[in-house]
Amino acid sequence: MTVPLRIGFIPLVDAAALIVAVDKGFAAAEGLDVTLVREVSWSNVRDKLNIGLFDAAHLLAPVAIASSLGLGHVKVPIAAPFNLGINGNAITVSPALHAALMEEIDGDRFDPLVTAKALAKVVANRRKAGAESLTFGMTFPFSTHNYQLRFWMAAAGVDPDEDVRLVVLPPPYMVDSLRSGHVDAFCVGAPWNSLAVDLGIGHILHFVSDILVRAAEKVLAVRQVWADKNPDVVAALVRAAVKAAEFIEEPANRVEAAHILAQPERIGVDAEVIQRTLTGRLKISPDGTFRESARYLLVGREGAGRPDPVQAAWLYAQMVRWGQARLTPDGVKTAMAVFRPDLYDAALGQQPPAEATAAFGAFAGPTFDPDNIRGHLEAFKVGRWRP
Repeated sequence: MTVPLRIGFIPLVDAAALIVAVDKGFAAAEGLDVTLVREVSWSNVRDKLNIGLFDAAHLLAPVAIASSLGLGHVKVPIAAPFNLGINGNAITVSPALHAALMEEIDGDRFDPLVTAKALAKVVANRRKAGAESLTFGMTFPFSTHNYQLRFWMAAAGVDPDEDVRLVVLPPPYMVDSLRSGHVDAFCVGAPWNSLAVDLGIGHILHFVSDILVRAAEKVLAVRQVWADKNPDVVAALVRAAVKAAEFIEEPANRVEAAHILAQPERIGVDAEVIQRTLTGRLKISPDGTFRESARYLLVGREGAGRPDPVQAAWLYAQMVRWGQARLTPDGVKTAMAVFRPDLYDAALGQQPPAEATAAFGAFAGPTFDPDNIRGHLEAFKVGRWRP
């Protein structure tokens, strides 16, 4: 007997483990009959998961936390037993903004502090000239993209709420918004940064792994109530995702994986673009310049699939820093409880690893300590947090 499941996803490469789990038969081998439903916006995915139209979802990690805290919407506790991706985002800028930044660059253009300082100069120049504020697209208020953009800008004193405009756009709409001039830049996951470069309308300024060496991005999310009622199904889903991630991370399988993901009902872009993402070798400028990073997107390797509650604490800290949440002991506890390494370990029949996975490696600020979020917040000059 198979268990029917409906799972929502956004057309992004970090949905790969879910898509491959279904299309390569790993889910079916676990007794799951999964229907994948492609969505456009994160609010759609969240809402359909929360009311039970989806049994599970490919979801922004901060949205799972915000839902559990009741921030920005109704309170629905979420459990994340599998991490679908570490890193994977990039910041892409228009040719005009890229040229302006390069004129102000003083140092290594791949150093985020150097580019943030250049951005501060560009912002000051535009203000002096009476020009409109730069507009940056990001995918959702409770998103890694929002926090990563803010973390980068604020390191050089750029106030993301005063000095620029941040606007919400669904991932598939980012490229057209850049082409039409509605935004000057955006932060989004693959493959949309690469598509902008291929079309000649954008330059990838930074991989997010320049800003944070290791950052939780998307999770496999289920309602906590549903997880409690269906522990065997959750375990089967985790095992299928783990097997799919292992398949994707095997270099010999990258071409096949890319073609699976490229299908119109999945991500719907050229397989070669997706393959670049999976290998971490991306074209970053229309002139054909390539850049490679082994950390660009981790789907399963280096323990990427096992949820890390410290990552959840960091995301909660960003919510507090930018005025979306108040800092409370219960808030920290609730946020960390969303990431469920215990469910991951139980599904695989394994003991917790002896050593914790190294986290973050942020380019600015102190080493993050989940037991001292107040100290983390006090280390930064720009923010909306008040004690």
